[in-house]
Amino acid sequence: MTEDASLSDSAAGMTGLAVRLNGVTKTYDSGVAALGPLDLDVRRGEFLSLLGPSGCGKSTALRLIAGLAAPTSGSVDVARQPNETGGTHAIGFVFQEPTLMPWANVAANVRLPLELANMPAAEADRRVTAALAQVGLVEFVHSYPRELSGGMKMRVSLARALVTDPEILLMDEPFAALDEITRFRLNNDLLALWRDLRKTVIFVTHSVFESVYLSQRVIVMSARPGRIAAEFRIDAAEPRGEDFRTSADYAGFCRQVSAALAPAYEGQRA
Repeated sequence: MTEDASLSDSAAGMTGLAVRLNGVTKTYDSGVAALGPLDLDVRRGEFLSLLGPSGCGKSTALRLIAGLAAPTSGSVDVARQPNETGGTHAIGFVFQEPTLMPWANVAANVRLPLELANMPAAEADRRVTAALAQVGLVEFVHSYPRELSGGMKMRVSLARALVTDPEILLMDEPFAALDEITRFRLNNDLLALWRDLRKTVIFVTHSVFESVYLSQRVIVMSARPGRIAAEFRIDAAEPRGEDFRTSADYAGFCRQVSAALAPAYEGQRA
């Protein structure tokens, strides 16, 4: 199918927004309709989760926002602002797997996008150190991936996404393979990092509990082709922590989101 969509990096008409998806669809060459039509505005500095069953287009939506694929129809607009080095590093992407280079140490893995951008060594050193400090891994700068736990590998992946100082952080089920305790700890650390840096975060997950705990807004998606089935604003006092995770409000939000998600799984079986 001919790709007739527009992919824009203009800030025009995007006041207060980081991302706008307008009538976006994605149909693969095989004929599978993966997504849409999808209309979604993401505010600058917002923490938003996309929640839905496997195959509903959550990861596809992230890839379209990142420019790793083109929509079949509709438009994807990303507001870009010049950063401190004069460039526009709009997007950082954290994948489900850490995808680290096994032959390189932690510092070299985090430095990779800066080397690809031909950044001067002194500035790259400063940024790598700062990114590792943000994720609590400065003391592991010389370690290799084989020496790290699963949670630590994911922290390295997060540091690599942050090292270019992106405005928007896309996270595709980054904690799905981790044990529950590690996942809870990384959820807490991610929230603290978001509060400190105020990046726009778009987070893909299968977990109702994770989406409610992390997000200001949860978008529940229908079965393929993914559309917005429901939207929830999670109004909870900040900073969030274990008091919120064990609260009646948290349980109530989880029940509401679960109820909205159930039809998507029914549609998937059908």
